[in-house]
Amino acid sequence: MKPTSIRIATVVALGVIAVTTTVWAQQAPKPENQIRWRQSAFQVIALNTARIKASVDGSYNKDEVVRSASAIAALANTNLLTLFTPGTEAGKGWHDTTAKAELFKDTQRVAELNATFTKEANELLRVAQAGDAAAVKEQHGKLARSCKSCHDDFRNAN
Repeated sequence: MKPTSIRIATVVALGVIAVTTTVWAQQAPKPENQIRWRQSAFQVIALNTARIKASVDGSYNKDEVVRSASAIAALANTNLLTLFTPGTEAGKGWHDTTAKAELFKDTQRVAELNATFTKEANELLRVAQAGDAAAVKEQHGKLARSCKSCHDDFRNAN
């Protein structure tokens, strides 16, 4: 994917979250829309995480890594928890949701995991901007582990 495509995907994801906030201020969104919005946000995160992994495992490209880390940090800093409201624990967005019902009950644990993800995403951006491929690879692993910990606790296998 070209850098322009990453920027477009990031802008779209951020726009989705901005629209989400506006829509909530006016009326409660349909559950299927909210599920789509969160699935979209996490797809953008997955795409950019994969791009960083490919770069650190292959021919390192600092600019590409910084762009991808920026997209991940931008989404992490929007408070992704706003996309997990009661009534969206089951249903279909782009596909069936994989969120476990426990995610909507154990709000303290979910908030902790979200805070860890946000911290690791912001640190990944900081490290990426410094340009040390080995440090990026290490921090990418920390970010991936923060994703996995939430998936292990609160995501059903596909």
